[in-house]
Amino acid sequence: MNKQELINEISKKTGLTKKDSAAALDAFIEAVKASLKKGSDVRLVGFGTFTIRKRKPKKGRNPRTGEEIKIPAKKVPAFRPASELKKLVA
Repeated sequence: MNKQELINEISKKTGLTKKDSAAALDAFIEAVKASLKKGSDVRLVGFGTFTIRKRKPKKGRNPRTGEEIKIPAKKVPAFRPASELKKLVA
């Protein structure tokens, strides 16, 4: 499902216009981004948690030259599904 299909589903289930549904979805996405940027998790009971994970620095290889390179530590967004969601999909 892509973003437009999700907007259509929100519109059908809520009775909102597609424009309002798109605005609501965009607001949700922006709120999640802002929270993660601050370092806070976003927990949605029964759905899952959006969080930030820290990756340690590691060594890698340049595929062209075979030369060893250092990959720096970084933070990446992650999603951890709730047990209810896992059961639904299984």
